[in-house]
Amino acid sequence: MTSLVFVTGGVVSSLGKGLSSASLAAILESRGLKVTLMKLDPYINVDPGTMSPFQHGEVYVTDDGAETDLDLGHYERFVRTRMGQVNNVTTGRIYNNVIAKERRGDYLGGTVQVIPHITDEIKACVERCAEGYDVAMIEIGGTVGDIEAMPFLEAIRQLGVEYGDKALFMHLTLIPFIKAANETKTKPTQHSVKELRSIGIQPDILLCRCENEVSEDERRKIALFTNVPAKAVISALDARHGIYEIPMLLHEQGLDDLVVEKLGLETTGPANLDDWREVVDRMEHTRHEVTVGMVGKYVNHSDAYKSLTEALVHGGLRHRIKVNIRALESEDIEREGVDALKDLDAILVPGGFGERGFEGKVQAIRYARENKVPYLGICYGMQAAVVEYARHVCGLPEAISTEISPHTPDPVIGLITEWLDASGKVETRSEDSDLGGTMRLGGQRCKLLPDTLARRTYGEDVIRERHRHRFEFNNHYRDTLREHGMVLSGVSMDETLVEIVELPDHPWFLGCQFHPEFTSSPRDGHPLFTGFIEAALACQQGELPAEVASL
Repeated sequence: MTSLVFVTGGVVSSLGKGLSSASLAAILESRGLKVTLMKLDPYINVDPGTMSPFQHGEVYVTDDGAETDLDLGHYERFVRTRMGQVNNVTTGRIYNNVIAKERRGDYLGGTVQVIPHITDEIKACVERCAEGYDVAMIEIGGTVGDIEAMPFLEAIRQLGVEYGDKALFMHLTLIPFIKAANETKTKPTQHSVKELRSIGIQPDILLCRCENEVSEDERRKIALFTNVPAKAVISALDARHGIYEIPMLLHEQGLDDLVVEKLGLETTGPANLDDWREVVDRMEHTRHEVTVGMVGKYVNHSDAYKSLTEALVHGGLRHRIKVNIRALESEDIEREGVDALKDLDAILVPGGFGERGFEGKVQAIRYARENKVPYLGICYGMQAAVVEYARHVCGLPEAISTEISPHTPDPVIGLITEWLDASGKVETRSEDSDLGGTMRLGGQRCKLLPDTLARRTYGEDVIRERHRHRFEFNNHYRDTLREHGMVLSGVSMDETLVEIVELPDHPWFLGCQFHPEFTSSPRDGHPLFTGFIEAALACQQGELPAEVASL
């Protein structure tokens, strides 16, 4: 029987439930347990796919094509288990499922209610996700007391009763430090637990976010008022050396021992966190430093490119390179020119949608190409690189994506359904693609051409990466761009879709249609980001990157 660990939060949001869940999962995994994680999101959207990055942060894409909460990115960076559609459920999806069943007559004419029908659907989703694992970490979004979270909290209360000793409740709360009074206040934690207990959930463990470590007196006081053992009141301090230090900090306070003991788990031995210590050591003791300019329109929102910023940091770990990321609004480049790019070691244009800031991205790419600055374009960043090259090298000044200009005479980027032959039939298809302007989502395989930067960087002939886009490289322009020097180094397995472009007469210039950041992790890195950051260092030092020198 799978053990369930429910993670709730109180007082304020953004205390770090996702990172705490992922870190505990990493410790349990290091003890030989098979662990998965799940996020229950109270918002009514079916998924975050249509939500603005300014509101919700990044949309994380799983290998099976689910558009999910960014916490699933934390999960995959901390554990070896791959996430999927079953690992993220929203209020909208739950109600969709229940209403569909009601329309089919599954409830035999009965009145459909929040209890038991909505809560039963939530419980079924949890158990479906947990099946086959030793431990399932279930994180509930928002805070205790939110009206939209009540069905989820009621569902996990019921599961707690049904699973008995195989269920554990961990509550993340806040212990603020009032500087004017020079005092740490435990009252918000007491009230948060009181709210949780009022709906029938008694926490087993408290993770207390605080600026200073909780003292023994404060632990005893919290324990007294919350009915939680003092040893289960854990300090969750800000990690001095980054988020990948959190597993060690929690392990040092015995969090995993509390969970193993409470759930009666059989492990292979004590936690072995050597790989995480190595990650932290490489981040703390760097030997080199590079600055990467990230040019986009969401770059000043810290969560909009969470996976990407982490992947850039991972890219420097192999050779202990500190990666400084400079956020540059592409609209500022449109207004002020490229002066802000002149002291960068590398330039990256990330994914995105829409017209705003597009020309600033094109200007940044032209600067990187003409000044031999290492460049990595991801999704929209690859499409913008194709537009830039078509305009300024191939002599197609009106080249652009039909997403921005539907009637352009040179649609070098467009929907697959826009590539029509004389008979009006779709000229190109791919078994791996959703056609007709729908989003191409999830993991898909890609063939790499021999003797290319992409092939040498990956070290493989066939790769698998995750997509999230509607528009594609227009096949009508393949020959034109190739004749002018661009290498189409990665294509779909049936060769109908261009996945990677690169420039051979450049120190390191590559654009990919997919999102490699979604498969990067601190322990393993990712070939593209490692190659990109090491190319930035090589060019900084006046050398040719190894992948390019060997071509």
